[in-house]
Amino acid sequence: MSGEIARRLGRLRRTTSAGRSEEKGSPRRISEADDPSLWTLLEPYIPNDHAGQVNATYFVDRLMAGPDAPRRVLDLGCGRGDSVDHFRRHNPDVDWIGVDIAESQEVQQRRRSDATFVTYDGERVPFAGASFDLVYSRQVLEHVPDPLGHLREVARVLRNGGAFIGSTSQLEPYHSMSLWNFTPVGFVALAEGAGLRVLELRPGIDGVTLPMRTFLGRPPGFDPWWTADSPLNQAIDEWGRATGRRPALVNLRKLHMCGQFAFHAVREVT
Repeated sequence: MSGEIARRLGRLRRTTSAGRSEEKGSPRRISEADDPSLWTLLEPYIPNDHAGQVNATYFVDRLMAGPDAPRRVLDLGCGRGDSVDHFRRHNPDVDWIGVDIAESQEVQQRRRSDATFVTYDGERVPFAGASFDLVYSRQVLEHVPDPLGHLREVARVLRNGGAFIGSTSQLEPYHSMSLWNFTPVGFVALAEGAGLRVLELRPGIDGVTLPMRTFLGRPPGFDPWWTADSPLNQAIDEWGRATGRRPALVNLRKLHMCGQFAFHAVREVT
């Protein structure tokens, strides 16, 4: 486990009669099984500006619209390569490169030839260190055999201070040769262990809607909930409004129960 997460766990275990409650911020006795333990671990990574459901493109839009927008972008696990369109809407001249394994189901569906696509072995990214301003990895981490190695490669090819953005699965059923699901705490531990500093975690589609979608055979009626607030997230929003929770605590609830979550990390400056 990464140093920061380990330190926070250690502090939590030493807590006996005092601690901050998730509910109102008042001191009370807490245990490792309580929600405040998750708050203690994740507080530095949970934003308080809003608690809306997002996906990986949320961070694309924010970074590409910023004053120091990335110019050289790697989509690691690019599949069909459609993310290039989203980046080009912000900057038609963006230097976008897609990388994936040849046997990927999504690669087999690729029909476009208007961008640079590279095939790799699934382990070593075929670029020199510090080659990219941004690495994008949308719903990829749960499919790779060696997640820590994947993240180390991300850190290696990023320039100092470069951004790593994307999303991954938490409470999502098996799909497209998925191997793992990640809790937000687990993701932070892996990322920090690979030399990446996590800045933000934000909730995606909820972890009840995704299993129901799979159980019912993926009916089209579920499609809007990839981008609009899904049912459990709506219920959590209502709970937040009714009880006066601030956005960070609503985000915490959603992250606890989400099917997918989005992340923004950076390579530590060395």
